[in-house]
Amino acid sequence: MGRMGRRHLQVALDKRLEIVGICDAVAEAVRVGGEEHGVPEGRRYTDAERMLREQRPQCVVVATHATSHCDYVLQAAAAGASHIFCEKPLAVSLTDCDRMIEACRRAGAALAVNHQMRFMPQYVEPKRLLDSEAYGGLASVTVVTGNFGLAMNGTHYFEMFRYLAGEAPIEATAWFSDSVLPNPRGPQFQDRAGSVRLTARSGKRFYLECGDDQGHGLNVVYAARNGTIHVDELTGTLRTAVRKAEHRDLPTTRYGMPWDESTMQIPPADSTAPTRAVLDAFLDGGSYPTAEDGRLAVAALVACYVSHESGHAPIRIDDRLPRDRAFPWA
Repeated sequence: MGRMGRRHLQVALDKRLEIVGICDAVAEAVRVGGEEHGVPEGRRYTDAERMLREQRPQCVVVATHATSHCDYVLQAAAAGASHIFCEKPLAVSLTDCDRMIEACRRAGAALAVNHQMRFMPQYVEPKRLLDSEAYGGLASVTVVTGNFGLAMNGTHYFEMFRYLAGEAPIEATAWFSDSVLPNPRGPQFQDRAGSVRLTARSGKRFYLECGDDQGHGLNVVYAARNGTIHVDELTGTLRTAVRKAEHRDLPTTRYGMPWDESTMQIPPADSTAPTRAVLDAFLDGGSYPTAEDGRLAVAALVACYVSHESGHAPIRIDDRLPRDRAFPWA
């Protein structure tokens, strides 16, 4: 019943789901969340195992810190929940990701992770354009932003790249910033800033610049064979530039050919709409971000750590990554 938990609760209420229980280890958080959303005292818990045993919910939302995602997902699967919706990053180790996926598979439970990009206009519209004949397909994505944390927000963009590219990244290279800034979620947590490059088998590339010396903005540039798309995600401004049709067969060395430009505004998402879209797809049988998608984002993040610690060597995102190493992500 922290900030994200209350957001999920509002989404569930908006969908007119029956709330059979809310839980937080902090009793005051349960009281505040329950009073704020009208949840009766008999459905407020500080013990998740007891809540699951007594209420036997069909759908469970896990919106705790990442360190406890695995335990709660395993408990929900054992309690018979058919749908389990987990915040990101999915877990703090690849072993925990695999335990969660396997437990849900054995129990016949569907497991989703709250990576929202495929439902948000600032990614859906670029994908539509990039996939068109006019643009000729995605070549690279570059994200330049303030210090928003590779685990907290970087994993969202790893999943965005997979969605835009239509394929998984297979290699990561990373350079972390020297300083480690205090984490607002507590001194036991740590997230890193820095620079990342991901590559896919086809050669499509993703670049992320979120150094600890950057403190403003969130801008994304999508480059294609015949054009570029610039998105300022804070203002919702999307600008396009694409070669005129008669010049699209010319080689890429002719990068200054005449082009068409356009500018549009993307309505900013409110605090709950993207989460609601994921839950809608999850419960209604649509295309949703699976636990496997969430595991891939975690694997890419693990590869970034290994790359930085290995002198910034390119690291394959495969089964050779350390599976049991637990990271201090929130």
